[in-house]
Amino acid sequence: MLDETTISAERRSGSASLASRFGPVQPVVTTVVRVALGCVLVYSGYAKLIDLPASVRATRAYQLLPESLVPLVGNGLPMFELILGVLLIAGLLTRAAAGLTLLLMLAFEVGIASAWARGLAIDCGCFGGGGNIDPSKTTYVIEILRDLGFILLAAFIVRWPRSRFSLDRAVGLDTQPR
Repeated sequence: MLDETTISAERRSGSASLASRFGPVQPVVTTVVRVALGCVLVYSGYAKLIDLPASVRATRAYQLLPESLVPLVGNGLPMFELILGVLLIAGLLTRAAAGLTLLLMLAFEVGIASAWARGLAIDCGCFGGGGNIDPSKTTYVIEILRDLGFILLAAFIVRWPRSRFSLDRAVGLDTQPR
């Protein structure tokens, strides 16, 4: 019969074994994840930046913000996404950039779910465009699943921010053991 100490030790060794197997490839995986997520943010921000009126229109379509904040958010969001994307691609302030990305994606999830729950027929405006659309053209489930994937990627980076080719390492911000 196994006692609690033996079971606890087995659990620890199992997780230690997983960590030791993941350890050597973790920086490479994080590098791929942060660059991919950064590219998504840069693309999204750029697509909105080149058509700011559409970004404002998309923000307004959610009907969540007071009208006085709609232009501020609609015009500011593209630049915020670009900055986060560049930080992730460069690997600078990686954990903070991933954390802010995670929060941003959660806000997007809430917005999309809210629009769906309230029966609004809008294009999310995630990659430019946006605004009211024909109800048959909504893709809320796909948008929610896509953003959930981005949330998981950002959470992965928050948990394991150490990566290859990062400016964090160059400027001494990577304090995790190697």
